[in-house]
This record gives sequence, C-alpha cells and structure tokens, in this order.
Amino acid sequence: MSANFPENLQITLNSLQKMEPTVSLDVALDLISKKYLKLQPASRNALKARAGIEVFNKNATLVKADQYSKAFMFIITGAVRAYYLKDGKDISDWFAFEGDFICELNNFFLDKPSVHYFEALERSTIMIISKESIMALCEQHHDIEKLARLATTKTMLRLQQRLVSLQFENALQRYNNLVKIYPEITKRVSLGNIASFLGITLETLSRIRNPRSGI
Repeated sequence: MSANFPENLQITLNSLQKMEPTVSLDVALDLISKKYLKLQPASRNALKARAGIEVFNKNATLVKADQYSKAFMFIITGAVRAYYLKDGKDISDWFAFEGDFICELNNFFLDKPSVHYFEALERSTIMIISKESIMALCEQHHDIEKLARLATTKTMLRLQQRLVSLQFENALQRYNNLVKIYPEITKRVSLGNIASFLGITLETLSRIRNPRSGI
C-alpha cells in the first residue's frame, strides 16, 4: 500500500526497486503503540489514511545529499544509516533500526537541502509520511503531536550522545557503548561503517575487538 505523496516530497528512487509490501500499516502502528505511545482509534485511522509503505532493497538510497526529502519515516523492519561525504570519504553519522523514526533534519525543519545520504543496510520496510501530512495530523490530534515530539526528542538525544561520545570518550568506550545500545550491530552493519561512525580506523576497531593484539 502506498499513499499519494505531494510532488515536493522528493525521496530519491535511484537504486530502489519498489516491491509489494509484505508488512501492513497496522503492523507499523502496533509497533509505534508499543514503543512510543498508544494512539487513540481516531488518530490511528487518520495516520493510517495519510501514510504509505515502501520496501527498499539492501544498498538502496532513500535520500541523497543536496536534495530535498521532507519525509517523516518509521522503520518497520530493516536498518538504515545516514552518511556524508567529506573530501570523497564516506563517514557514517548514525544508524537506525526497526522501531526508529528518521528524517533529514535540515530538510524537515530548516527547508534546506540534505547534508546526508540515507542508505538501506538491509532490505527494509518503511512507513513514510509527508511533512505536510504529519504537521496537519499534529494540529488535529494531540496524541500524534505527542508522538512527533517523542520521536524528535529521541533523535536529538541520539545526536547529543554521539557528540559527547566523540568529545569525551576513548575508542574503546565508544565501541562498548555502541554495542551496549545495539547488541547485534556487528551482525547487521559492516565494520567499516562502524569504524567511521566511531571516528576511528578499521585497524583500531579490529584491535578493540581482539584485545589480545593490544589497542
């Protein structure tokens, strides 16, 4: 099922193969109710009417840098990373997994082009809502407004934690904290992407994961 999104909702479809979703919006809304808050029936139906589902293949690009993608997205299954290119180098900025909301903050809040690329790390099923729709729903339904606030707060806290980690923790502490938050991350994300997220080399990450070789 897909919603009819406005023309200015520009999600990059290069390398994307649209497929018939195998997960319904009800599954997504049940997961939201479990992880965030239980929506009232009227709010749930209103959100369901404005949302759509897309299935992205592994390595598909959801958003490109320097483009606009005013979408509020919820990962039902799968994993996504945001990264940027600096002097031709690919640097991972964050990872998100099932149960996480994601959006390109510059696009969504500042009406500026994206600074990130969004990439599906696995075949991922994602609920997508346009900015216009989520703003209208927030005006009409208090619990959806609260949901948007909770999702935004979680994103901001994640970014703050990353900044604090890079400023005050050593490589081993950064890695241990990441694994504590995401115990399965090394099974789902490449070590190269994890190393760039931690701000260390792949060689340093290998030494951390194999203490016998020293750090």
